Amino acid sequence: MKLRVTALFSLVACLFFVASVVAQAPDPVSGTWTGDWGPSAGDRNKVTVDLKWDGKALTGNITAGDNVKSAIPLTKNTFDPKTGAIHLEATAPTPRGSVHYVVDGKVEKNAMSGSWNHDNRKGDFKLTKK
Repeated sequence: MKLRVTALFSLVACLFFVASVVAQAPDPVSGTWTGDWGPSAGDRNKVTVDLKWDGKALTGNITAGDNVKSAIPLTKNTFDPKTGAIHLEATAPTPRGSVHYVVDGKVEKNAMSGSWNHDNRKGDFKLTKK
């Protein structure tokens, strides 16, 4: 009888341990992503993207170059954890008005890549999770 109680207790303890590890596993998209974007291999711009995904909503901001004071809030964002598809939009103020960026990509482990566009310009981006 003591053996059954001990075995049952051990099984329950193992299940709680596994459940706590799974619950603490970080989601694949939250965090700081750094890399570059641009219209060609010779024309690249540094970028940092900070993302937070709560399981339903994706929020964050994007910073071009090293100027952390110019963080631009992301809007109309989606992430599909099953496919890794990500969609981000941001409107950046400029001296001549504003520029609306649309970004579509895919998250695979600690890498994110895809395409971006604004107005009549297009290019690609490649980011790595810190």
